[in-house]
Amino acid sequence: MNTVIVIGAGAAGLIACGTAAKTADKVILIERNDIIGKKLLITGKGRCNITNSAEIEDIIASYPHNGKFMYSALYTFTNDDIVNLLESMGVKTKVERGGRIFPVSDKSRDVVNALKKYALRENTKLVFAKVNKLIIENGKIKGVNTTKGDYFGDSVIVCTGGKSYPKTGSTGDGYMFAKQAGHTVVEPKPSLVPIVTAEKWTAELMGLSLRNISLTAYNSKNKKVFSDFGEMLFTHFGISGPVVLSMSVHLKEQEKYRIEIDLKPALNEEQLDDRILRDFEKYNKKHLINSLDDLLPKALIPVIINLSGIEQHRQTGTITREERMKLAALLKHLPLTFKGFRPIDEAIVTSGGVKVSEINPSTMESKKVSGLYFAGEVIDIDGYTGGYNLQAAWSTGYLAGMNAAEF
Repeated sequence: MNTVIVIGAGAAGLIACGTAAKTADKVILIERNDIIGKKLLITGKGRCNITNSAEIEDIIASYPHNGKFMYSALYTFTNDDIVNLLESMGVKTKVERGGRIFPVSDKSRDVVNALKKYALRENTKLVFAKVNKLIIENGKIKGVNTTKGDYFGDSVIVCTGGKSYPKTGSTGDGYMFAKQAGHTVVEPKPSLVPIVTAEKWTAELMGLSLRNISLTAYNSKNKKVFSDFGEMLFTHFGISGPVVLSMSVHLKEQEKYRIEIDLKPALNEEQLDDRILRDFEKYNKKHLINSLDDLLPKALIPVIINLSGIEQHRQTGTITREERMKLAALLKHLPLTFKGFRPIDEAIVTSGGVKVSEINPSTMESKKVSGLYFAGEVIDIDGYTGGYNLQAAWSTGYLAGMNAAEF
């Protein structure tokens, strides 16, 4: 009798459990929370960004660390496959900007309920308990020790998540299990995380969201390490929002970076100067502080003027071309200084985890312990925002479940 044990009832665990249950005689799903899919419920601001409609090669390119490891998993269980699975279980989907795929209902609970139905079959047993350790004998997995006793099986799939959102159960237990099995764990760090800046003026703009801006980061050698276009948000500590979260993947905590915001990426500095001049002519009898409403959000105007060094109550007709060009340059290269990341418990995902060279990419089985598998965020894989991290969980979970059931 073939028994598979799955640790963790999140995205990877639910897919692994349901997939294994199609072949295995018995599947035991162990979850430390009192509900399943706890982190899934809050993903995508409660809407659940299921996956992305991009081509598989583009999805692979969206994992800046160890993307090639994902080839087998992504081609075995694709973005179309997860959409088709959910649709077959009554969850209709829609594609939004940037290829992001969401349930039509905008409710992550619908996704969790569908996956719960997929995972919990007649031959599945759900146990709410905390796993303390793996039971390993002579290089082979035998089962797990939990707060509710020992459970034995032919294979174990670790789907415990990373260290982000620890209140959802992602407390790093999987790293402990991996180390127990002799695996190397790449130091977990926050990824897709808001950025703290040295400048305090961001606090004055707290809550201000900007669309269609360009964001660029330069290292201490003035080399461009990231540049993208999209949305961002000012916060009391610095900056956040989709393009900022993507940028965080490319920055290192201890290094120095200069960040520049291009508020008007569609215009070069000469064109922007012409635009400012037109506004100044339109409001030629007004003060500078009252003449930029057509160009910038109201909250941003006093901050920009203060940074420009131009007196805010100057009449626009008295402002020189040189001062205008300085203003245009500021709008094209609004500078910020990287100070660090927000804490890991505010990160959407964790960078780091079980070293990929110690996992068979075709099966997700450990190269250290026979019958031990890994899936999801516990592995050293992290992608950009946009559904890529959940797709990694679905694909690795499916591959692990399929192979563990045949073990």
